[in-house]
Amino acid sequence: MAHTKAQGKTRQKTTRPGKRLGVKVFGGEKIGPGEIIIRQRGTKFHPGENVSLGKDFTIFSLKKGTVIFKQRNGKKFVSVA
Repeated sequence: MAHTKAQGKTRQKTTRPGKRLGVKVFGGEKIGPGEIIIRQRGTKFHPGENVSLGKDFTIFSLKKGTVIFKQRNGKKFVSVA
């Protein structure tokens, strides 16, 4: 005889680690070339000036400067000035 009550499906799921996505450097902060600004799935943020988009949609800096977040035509852009 079982010693614990039958559990639902939620108890059987395996836990998976988070992917550590999101904004890594916020607006107004200093950044160097090659440093990651945002890790994302898809283009939630679009690359602006002195910023590039990696193959996994990571936005990273191309030059040394300050991070700037802007909005144009309903899209969010990230640039480095």
